[in-house]
Amino acid sequence: MQRLISFLLLASLIVVSALNLPDLKWRLLHLSGSLSPEEAYSQTPTQVADPFFKKLITAALERPNHQVRYIADYKIIPYPNGDVPEGSGVCSDEIVRIYRTQGIDLQKLVHEDMVKHFKNYPRKWGLPGPDTNIDHRRVKNKGALLPITDNARDYNPRDLVAWDLGGGITHIGIMVDTPVPNTERHYIMHNIGRGPELEDFLFQAKIIGHIRFKGEASMPSTQDPQ
Repeated sequence: MQRLISFLLLASLIVVSALNLPDLKWRLLHLSGSLSPEEAYSQTPTQVADPFFKKLITAALERPNHQVRYIADYKIIPYPNGDVPEGSGVCSDEIVRIYRTQGIDLQKLVHEDMVKHFKNYPRKWGLPGPDTNIDHRRVKNKGALLPITDNARDYNPRDLVAWDLGGGITHIGIMVDTPVPNTERHYIMHNIGRGPELEDFLFQAKIIGHIRFKGEASMPSTQDPQ
């Protein structure tokens, strides 16, 4: 569990003051085009048998309907089940929000694990101890639990993928069940700066992590179970 959580959301929150904004703009301009929610739902999805993951993917497909500004500043938020303002956030906030639709509070899971195993976590941020405001919003790979390959068939809908965008910037997204036409890839739901969107992003940057996470619900689901 500790390796799962430490990979999943020990991910580096991209602090605005640390960004090289011209470089980020250049990167965004060179990424592939995104897919609208209407286009995604019009395509035949890949079958996912597990009910939990089916609902998780449904929640991910719903996220592009939200207007979210990419704001990466530090916020004081409630605990547990805390979140930054609904109309703001970074890539990892999308993953947190998706899992919460299934009653899984990654803020709580990460904090509890860090309290027990803080010495095993990266010291990149120089923190003296766990911080419920930010720990679950960081994206840092701590050893891939599924293979990292250049073969699209090794990645499946429901998988979480983390990337190194260069310049010290890391990123995370979730693969949905919408296939990219004429390829073996599936679309990624992520927020790389334009808000939550579906994009053919799998091999657009260096992959540094690949995981499939199914936790036990610790809070009421925010999605209709049907």
